[in-house]
Amino acid sequence: MCVHLRERRRVPPALWSDVQARQYSAGNYLEASIGREVRACRTKLGMTLVELARAAGLSLGMMSKIENGIISASLSTLQALSQALGIPLTSLLRPFEDLQQKALFVRSGMGVHMEHGDIRVGHHHDLLGYIEDGSNDVVMEPYLVTLARATDKVPLLRHAGMEFLYLLDGEMTFRHGSDLYHLVPGDSLSFDAENVHGPDRLTKLPIRFLSIVSCRRNGR
Repeated sequence: MCVHLRERRRVPPALWSDVQARQYSAGNYLEASIGREVRACRTKLGMTLVELARAAGLSLGMMSKIENGIISASLSTLQALSQALGIPLTSLLRPFEDLQQKALFVRSGMGVHMEHGDIRVGHHHDLLGYIEDGSNDVVMEPYLVTLARATDKVPLLRHAGMEFLYLLDGEMTFRHGSDLYHLVPGDSLSFDAENVHGPDRLTKLPIRFLSIVSCRRNGR
């Protein structure tokens, strides 16, 4: 699956390298941005192109095309690169902040499907965007979560930051710590995400809700 997030506001080509400027004119904004970030992270770690390609299990030719923004890498490839670089997958979208790009437009159905080892079949987490406030080092990640089956219990989570949840479809009971909240379409819930949380009972399927997570880049 390929990532198809696109910039909403055009960035002057003068801010790009020669190769990236050519990709900008062709419309491959995100591909060039990811390539720029991969190269910056690799250089910071003192890795050669060959070393990163080997660590990520990619061919040298593929690695070169990714850094130059020539191709749209699959999600599995981006995950392999982020692991090889020791950074979160979402960090590869960081160039938008570097280019002072404050808006990110994602067309319907074009979010990035996130793979989680503890998420069951029939449950989907789609990352709808990613934006940072460089002055405050704050990151915002909106997700569209779909729960389609009741055969497996959804695992409870806990992580840094604050979270806002808005139920779009279905009906469920949501747990935050020892408290339970019965949610129907139109209900919302804001909470400290460092406390254990997640769906406790799936009452009416399918369930879809918007989850917006905000935290500092360093995880606090």
